[in-house]
Amino acid sequence: MMMRGTTGRSRGHLAARGGAVLAAVLMAGMIPGAQASAGGDREVQSELTYGCDFPSGSKPVTVRVSATVPEKATVDQPVQLRNVRTELTLDGEALADLPDAGAAGSRAKTQLTVDVAQGDRTAVTTWAGTAENPVAVPESEELTFSSAGEVPTVTAGASGDLTFTAAKLTASITPPASDGASAEPPAVQLTCTPAPDQDLSLVSVPVGAGPRWSSPEPSGSREGKAPAGGVARNGGVKPEVGDAAEPTLQDGKAPRCVGDAEDQLSLNAYVTGYANVAKLKSATLFPVACTQIHQGATSIKFQDGHLHVFQESTAMLDYQGQPKLPPATGTFLTFGFMPTTATMEMTQIPPAAGPDGKPLPNIHSDLTILSPGNSVGTTTIDMQLQLRLYDVKVNGVPLDVGPNCRTAKPFALPLRGEMLLKDGVQTGYTLVTGGALAGKVTIPPFSGCGVGEDLDDLFTASISGVPGDVKQIQAAPCAAAQHDPNVCTEDGQPVRVPKPQR
Repeated sequence: MMMRGTTGRSRGHLAARGGAVLAAVLMAGMIPGAQASAGGDREVQSELTYGCDFPSGSKPVTVRVSATVPEKATVDQPVQLRNVRTELTLDGEALADLPDAGAAGSRAKTQLTVDVAQGDRTAVTTWAGTAENPVAVPESEELTFSSAGEVPTVTAGASGDLTFTAAKLTASITPPASDGASAEPPAVQLTCTPAPDQDLSLVSVPVGAGPRWSSPEPSGSREGKAPAGGVARNGGVKPEVGDAAEPTLQDGKAPRCVGDAEDQLSLNAYVTGYANVAKLKSATLFPVACTQIHQGATSIKFQDGHLHVFQESTAMLDYQGQPKLPPATGTFLTFGFMPTTATMEMTQIPPAAGPDGKPLPNIHSDLTILSPGNSVGTTTIDMQLQLRLYDVKVNGVPLDVGPNCRTAKPFALPLRGEMLLKDGVQTGYTLVTGGALAGKVTIPPFSGCGVGEDLDDLFTASISGVPGDVKQIQAAPCAAAQHDPNVCTEDGQPVRVPKPQR
């Protein structure tokens, strides 16, 4: 199961399901989802003045930037600003440089460069936006273009305030194409610099230490990862700019993933991630896949001086009705010099059946209540998989490995995710919000490889034996029985599609 750390408010409409319902009744406000959203986000807005280079010369433009920002963040957890909007207001003099768009209106795109800093450590990110609707250009007065878009995450490697400051701005204003025109008309390109003597600060987000870090991390992880106790090993790590927020609508890249609309304990989620093959010193990207999750029994116990909420659940891969991941193609250097390409098929071995005939749980969650609004959680996922290779090419030449070139036996993929709820703000992984999980996997020897010649030793020597790191991202799941349009499509598929992270 391939699974991004989330920062900000927990999704209470999902967390109140299953076993969490009982816990929320007993201890409202102490469990993620009960009151974790209170004060989790805030709205910010800045009004700035820029000088923009219009065709007839530089002219002042008013720029307003607004966003929804988490109140707090955690070391090594991505900070995601949402609902980011950039508004450009042009006065009558500037409008004279824009072509007459008539009633059809002009469209605008913007790119705002933002400096990110934590102390003396800095990085640069870009907030791109597109106008949602065309705007007619008036002959006088003023005109406002409003653009919006998802922006990249930023991850801090140490504690301290993470500040975002506006810098250069570019904009493209395009009139509509005339009837019968085969090409888009030329756009007015604006390059804008902030006017002097103004505060360009957009927002500051306080970053604190996270939970006890014990999850294995891929060897390619950046330095500065927080060790036990949540304190970064390297306070000099600059903020790390990630990808834009996960898409909120399916774009054809995700396979079909329909949940059980009759089962109140059913979740279905998209997952993706990387697996490192240690011997080959390379990582394989697994495509977005579907996982069907059945939330199981919940128990509440007092131990080690704290109240624990335990839940046992079951996850099964689902690709075209089969318990497997979509095929993935990887290219690597066999023995360090020979380029080899192969398609990999990963099939899950279903968990054994319990006394009731249902699959035994392979997801184990432990939520430890520390105090009202404060808790820590650990989720472990244990899956048994078998790997098959086919469509193999060595240095571009097909190598016939036959239809049964696979690991001689199934192997375990243990994954672990951790959650922190601090003062009502949740970060990290839970089953009902998604996030990042990490683990290590050891590939067994291969068997059945080759037609006319035995190639088992070739693949065993190249791939098997040395533990490889796995980092997987699960997006927010859909509870199809709840018909929530924020997380489910009309036919019960997840709205959220994750992006892989190394």
